[in-house]
Amino acid sequence: MSRLEVNKTIKGVNLGSWLLMEGYILGGRNISESIFKGNFKKIYGKKELEKFEYLFRKNFITKDDFKRIAHMGANSVRVPFNYRLIEKRPYFYSEEGFNYLEKIFAWATEQNLGIILDLHAACGAQNCDWHSDSAGKSLLWNNKEYQQRTIALWEVIADRFKDKKALIGYDLLNEPVLGRRSAAVLKRFYRQLIKRIRLIDKKNLIFLEGDIWAQRIDFLEPLIAEGISISIHTYHPLEFTFNFSPFYKFPGKIGKNTWDKAAIHRSLEPYFKFSQKNKVKIFVGEFGINWRGGFWGELDWLRDMLKAYDNYGFGYTYWTYKAIANSVFPDGLYQHIPNSKYINREGPVRGWDTYLDFWGKEKKKIVDFWNTTNFSPNRKIINLLKEFFKK
Repeated sequence: MSRLEVNKTIKGVNLGSWLLMEGYILGGRNISESIFKGNFKKIYGKKELEKFEYLFRKNFITKDDFKRIAHMGANSVRVPFNYRLIEKRPYFYSEEGFNYLEKIFAWATEQNLGIILDLHAACGAQNCDWHSDSAGKSLLWNNKEYQQRTIALWEVIADRFKDKKALIGYDLLNEPVLGRRSAAVLKRFYRQLIKRIRLIDKKNLIFLEGDIWAQRIDFLEPLIAEGISISIHTYHPLEFTFNFSPFYKFPGKIGKNTWDKAAIHRSLEPYFKFSQKNKVKIFVGEFGINWRGGFWGELDWLRDMLKAYDNYGFGYTYWTYKAIANSVFPDGLYQHIPNSKYINREGPVRGWDTYLDFWGKEKKKIVDFWNTTNFSPNRKIINLLKEFFKK
């Protein structure tokens, strides 16, 4: 699949919690991947941690999952990854990490799917959240060494994969958050990244996400050029889509505002105007909803959001492909619904934290539990996505 073939409209899914692990997707606390693995290492040691990582990556997502995604009618997969997958120490890169990405490209090529590589966790962390593998601080912006390591990482990735048939492009930083820092900090960093990548790869797309979790994009205007796409994330209204405040229904009054089809279009209209003014493609890298059986208007929200994307000409990838069914945050197209001992929703120890208790004696059962055959497809959401993927 060439970039031009995909560029007509990107429509696909995200592979959350595979090359970067997230607590809620695995049914547990939202602590950073590094903290979880540090706790695992204290109990089982370095070699067993390496075995754990290998078995998780071998079994959580497989070749069959790419077949399922292609069967939905998707044409692309956004692949979040942690910089630690590849960089094992400063400026030293792991062939094993590259091999996982090689597998992705092989599976994608077989299924005629495009790949967007998404740096979900950069060296030092680009925001303070668990999904950037942060322990609560965003150190990337004040540390030149971390910035140079991030640039160098993208250079080696571009050099390695630039000629892959399935490659769509590079999503340089997932959901950067600058806090009180000037937007000029991110703009300057992106300018360096683009320059260095373009010395290696002049053809594949580069996706730029704005400040405040990929929502503020106005300051990116000077960076727009051929081969640049602007990526936004649209989960609003969070109280409803994440189920932070139960019993809201769509359409209806959610928080202080009324949300319906027209409100969704209004919320996206500024991005459309930005795209028209600057002649740049808008790509919705993430959007999704917590599933509550479909009784609260989840499908209505999703249908209206997809219609708006089509009306405005936005590409998109749904978050996320696979997750433990949960009461908050967007969950998976494939959900694990039963409450096994490796989920233990009643607590106090839940989800991936239970692995620390059971891994020593039950690793084979845990490994089997990760397989998608133990997850149930959310037919209603999948069928709705299929409808729009085909357009």
